[in-house]
Amino acid sequence: MNIPALLPDNLIFLLPSLLLAITIHEFSHAWVSSRLGDPTPRLQARTTLNPLAHIDPIGLIAVLLVGFGWGKAVEIDPRYYRNQRQGVLLVSLAGPASNLVMAFLLMFGFVLLLSINLITETSFAARLLSAGFSINVVLAVFNMLPIPPLDGSKILASLLPRRYGYRFQSFTQQWGFFILIGLMATGLIGTILRPMTNALILGMFRTIVVLLGTVI
Repeated sequence: MNIPALLPDNLIFLLPSLLLAITIHEFSHAWVSSRLGDPTPRLQARTTLNPLAHIDPIGLIAVLLVGFGWGKAVEIDPRYYRNQRQGVLLVSLAGPASNLVMAFLLMFGFVLLLSINLITETSFAARLLSAGFSINVVLAVFNMLPIPPLDGSKILASLLPRRYGYRFQSFTQQWGFFILIGLMATGLIGTILRPMTNALILGMFRTIVVLLGTVI
Protein backbone atom coordinates (compact mmCIF):
# COMPACT_ATOMS: atom_id res chain seq x y z
CA MET A 1 0.00 0.00 0.00
CA ASN A 2 1.48 3.34 -1.08
CA ILE A 3 0.41 5.72 1.71
CA PRO A 4 1.64 8.99 0.07
CA ALA A 5 -0.29 8.17 -3.09
CA LEU A 6 -3.49 8.15 -1.05
CA LEU A 7 -3.12 11.69 0.26
CA PRO A 8 -5.62 14.23 -1.11
CA ASP A 9 -4.38 16.10 -4.17
CA ASN A 10 -7.63 17.58 -5.44
CA LEU A 11 -10.04 20.07 -3.92
CA ILE A 12 -12.97 17.81 -4.86
CA PHE A 13 -11.69 15.34 -2.27
CA LEU A 14 -10.09 17.86 0.11
CA LEU A 15 -13.09 20.11 0.72
CA PRO A 16 -15.70 17.51 1.81
CA SER A 17 -13.06 15.67 3.85
CA LEU A 18 -12.04 18.84 5.68
CA LEU A 19 -15.67 19.83 6.30
CA LEU A 20 -16.34 16.40 7.78
CA ALA A 21 -13.21 16.49 9.95
CA ILE A 22 -13.88 20.01 11.25
CA THR A 23 -17.56 19.24 11.94
CA ILE A 24 -16.73 16.08 13.91
CA HIS A 25 -13.95 17.88 15.78
CA GLU A 26 -15.97 20.91 16.87
CA PHE A 27 -19.13 18.92 17.59
CA SER A 28 -17.15 16.66 19.92
CA HIS A 29 -15.82 19.65 21.86
CA ALA A 30 -19.36 21.03 22.16
CA TRP A 31 -20.98 17.71 23.08
CA VAL A 32 -18.49 16.84 25.83
CA SER A 33 -18.63 20.34 27.33
CA SER A 34 -22.43 20.15 27.29
CA ARG A 35 -22.38 16.73 28.96
CA LEU A 36 -20.16 18.17 31.69
CA GLY A 37 -22.83 20.73 32.52
CA ASP A 38 -21.84 23.71 30.37
CA PRO A 39 -24.91 25.12 28.54
CA THR A 40 -22.84 27.48 26.37
CA PRO A 41 -22.35 25.18 23.32
CA ARG A 42 -26.04 24.20 23.32
CA LEU A 43 -27.20 27.82 23.62
CA GLN A 44 -24.95 28.71 20.67
CA ALA A 45 -26.35 25.78 18.63
CA ARG A 46 -22.99 23.99 18.44
CA THR A 47 -24.18 20.56 19.65
CA THR A 48 -25.14 19.60 16.09
CA LEU A 49 -23.54 17.71 13.22
CA ASN A 50 -24.73 20.34 10.75
CA PRO A 51 -21.50 21.63 9.12
CA LEU A 52 -22.98 25.11 8.75
CA ALA A 53 -22.84 25.52 12.54
CA HIS A 54 -19.10 24.89 12.60
CA ILE A 55 -17.84 26.64 9.45
CA ASP A 56 -15.65 29.71 9.76
CA PRO A 57 -16.08 31.72 6.52
CA ILE A 58 -12.45 32.88 6.51
CA GLY A 59 -11.27 29.34 7.22
CA LEU A 60 -13.37 28.04 4.33
CA ILE A 61 -11.96 30.68 1.95
CA ALA A 62 -8.46 29.66 3.08
CA VAL A 63 -9.22 26.09 1.97
CA LEU A 64 -10.07 27.35 -1.51
CA LEU A 65 -6.99 29.58 -1.70
CA VAL A 66 -4.23 27.58 0.01
CA GLY A 67 -5.75 24.13 0.58
CA PHE A 68 -5.85 24.45 4.39
CA GLY A 69 -8.47 25.91 6.69
CA TRP A 70 -10.12 25.83 10.09
CA GLY A 71 -13.50 25.78 11.76
CA LYS A 72 -15.31 28.04 14.21
CA ALA A 73 -13.94 27.46 17.70
CA VAL A 74 -16.44 26.21 20.27
CA GLU A 75 -16.92 28.59 23.19
CA ILE A 76 -16.99 26.87 26.60
CA ASP A 77 -17.35 28.03 30.20
CA PRO A 78 -15.30 25.78 32.54
CA ARG A 79 -16.99 27.35 35.59
CA TYR A 80 -19.85 24.92 35.03
CA TYR A 81 -17.59 21.86 35.35
CA ARG A 82 -17.42 20.05 38.68
CA ASN A 83 -13.64 19.80 38.21
CA GLN A 84 -12.44 22.59 35.92
CA ARG A 85 -8.99 21.18 35.10
CA GLN A 86 -10.36 17.73 34.39
CA GLY A 87 -13.23 19.19 32.38
CA VAL A 88 -10.95 21.29 30.18
CA LEU A 89 -8.75 18.22 29.65
CA LEU A 90 -11.68 16.05 28.55
CA VAL A 91 -13.16 18.72 26.27
CA SER A 92 -9.77 19.40 24.68
CA LEU A 93 -9.10 15.69 24.10
CA ALA A 94 -12.54 15.15 22.57
CA GLY A 95 -11.74 16.93 19.30
CA PRO A 96 -8.54 15.09 18.30
CA ALA A 97 -9.89 11.78 19.64
CA SER A 98 -13.02 12.07 17.50
CA ASN A 99 -10.89 12.72 14.42
CA LEU A 100 -8.83 9.59 15.08
CA VAL A 101 -11.99 7.50 15.51
CA MET A 102 -13.41 8.90 12.26
CA ALA A 103 -10.11 8.25 10.49
CA PHE A 104 -10.13 4.64 11.69
CA LEU A 105 -13.71 4.10 10.50
CA LEU A 106 -13.04 5.63 7.08
CA MET A 107 -9.87 3.59 6.64
CA PHE A 108 -11.71 0.45 7.75
CA GLY A 109 -14.27 1.04 5.00
CA PHE A 110 -11.50 1.76 2.51
CA VAL A 111 -9.55 -1.43 3.28
CA LEU A 112 -12.71 -3.55 3.43
CA LEU A 113 -13.99 -2.34 0.05
CA LEU A 114 -10.54 -2.87 -1.48
CA SER A 115 -10.26 -6.38 -0.03
CA ILE A 116 -13.57 -7.52 -1.53
CA ASN A 117 -12.78 -5.79 -4.85
CA LEU A 118 -15.65 -3.32 -4.75
CA ILE A 119 -13.26 -0.42 -5.40
CA THR A 120 -9.75 0.10 -6.75
CA GLU A 121 -7.10 2.41 -5.27
CA THR A 122 -7.59 4.91 -8.11
CA SER A 123 -11.40 4.99 -8.07
CA PHE A 124 -13.35 8.05 -6.97
CA ALA A 125 -14.65 6.32 -3.83
CA ALA A 126 -11.16 5.19 -2.82
CA ARG A 127 -9.70 8.66 -3.27
CA LEU A 128 -12.53 10.21 -1.28
CA LEU A 129 -12.12 7.73 1.57
CA SER A 130 -8.34 8.11 1.60
CA ALA A 131 -8.65 11.88 1.67
CA GLY A 132 -11.11 11.53 4.54
CA PHE A 133 -8.92 9.41 6.78
CA SER A 134 -5.79 11.37 5.91
CA ILE A 135 -7.34 14.75 6.74
CA ASN A 136 -8.77 13.45 10.01
CA VAL A 137 -5.37 12.11 11.10
CA VAL A 138 -3.60 15.34 10.13
CA LEU A 139 -6.17 17.47 11.97
CA ALA A 140 -5.88 15.30 15.09
CA VAL A 141 -2.08 15.44 15.18
CA PHE A 142 -1.98 19.15 14.34
CA ASN A 143 -4.36 19.98 17.17
CA MET A 144 -2.31 17.97 19.65
CA LEU A 145 0.65 20.34 19.26
CA PRO A 146 1.12 22.19 22.60
CA ILE A 147 0.73 25.63 21.03
CA PRO A 148 -2.25 27.97 21.62
CA PRO A 149 -4.92 28.05 20.39
CA LEU A 150 -4.54 24.34 19.61
CA ASP A 151 -6.03 21.69 21.88
CA GLY A 152 -2.62 20.33 22.81
CA SER A 153 -1.78 23.47 24.78
CA LYS A 154 -4.89 23.08 26.96
CA ILE A 155 -4.21 19.36 27.40
CA LEU A 156 -0.62 19.92 28.54
CA ALA A 157 -1.61 22.79 30.84
CA SER A 158 -4.25 20.55 32.46
CA LEU A 159 -1.75 17.73 33.01
CA LEU A 160 1.04 19.88 34.46
CA PRO A 161 1.08 20.74 38.17
CA ARG A 162 -1.09 23.80 38.64
CA ARG A 163 1.68 26.39 39.04
CA TYR A 164 3.62 25.08 36.03
CA GLY A 165 0.42 24.93 34.03
CA TYR A 166 -0.18 28.62 34.69
CA ARG A 167 3.37 29.49 33.68
CA PHE A 168 3.10 27.43 30.53
CA GLN A 169 -0.19 29.06 29.57
CA SER A 170 1.17 32.54 30.31
CA PHE A 171 4.17 31.98 28.03
CA THR A 172 2.39 30.20 25.20
CA GLN A 173 -0.58 32.58 25.13
CA GLN A 174 1.88 35.42 24.62
CA TRP A 175 4.08 33.74 22.03
CA GLY A 176 2.13 30.72 20.80
CA PHE A 177 0.48 32.44 17.84
CA PHE A 178 3.82 33.70 16.53
CA ILE A 179 5.41 30.27 17.02
CA LEU A 180 2.58 28.64 15.08
CA ILE A 181 2.78 31.17 12.23
CA GLY A 182 6.56 30.73 12.11
CA LEU A 183 6.27 26.95 11.86
CA MET A 184 3.74 27.24 9.05
CA ALA A 185 5.60 29.96 7.16
CA THR A 186 8.90 28.06 7.22
CA GLY A 187 7.35 24.70 6.37
CA LEU A 188 8.63 23.19 9.61
CA ILE A 189 5.08 22.28 10.52
CA GLY A 190 5.14 19.61 7.81
CA THR A 191 8.44 18.25 9.12
CA ILE A 192 6.92 17.94 12.59
CA LEU A 193 3.57 16.46 11.54
CA ARG A 194 4.64 14.09 8.75
CA PRO A 195 6.36 11.39 10.85
CA MET A 196 3.49 11.27 13.35
CA THR A 197 0.72 11.24 10.75
CA ASN A 198 2.48 8.59 8.67
CA ALA A 199 3.05 6.42 11.75
CA LEU A 200 -0.62 6.71 12.77
CA ILE A 201 -1.91 5.96 9.28
CA LEU A 202 0.39 2.96 8.93
CA GLY A 203 -0.51 1.72 12.41
CA MET A 204 -4.23 2.00 11.69
CA PHE A 205 -3.79 0.23 8.35
CA ARG A 206 -1.92 -2.69 9.90
CA THR A 207 -4.47 -2.99 12.71
CA ILE A 208 -7.36 -3.04 10.24
CA VAL A 209 -5.65 -5.65 8.05
CA VAL A 210 -5.27 -7.89 11.11
CA LEU A 211 -8.91 -7.33 12.14
CA LEU A 212 -10.25 -8.03 8.66
CA GLY A 213 -7.99 -11.06 8.32
CA THR A 214 -9.96 -12.72 11.11
CA VAL A 215 -13.33 -12.32 9.41
CA ILE A 216 -12.65 -12.38 5.65
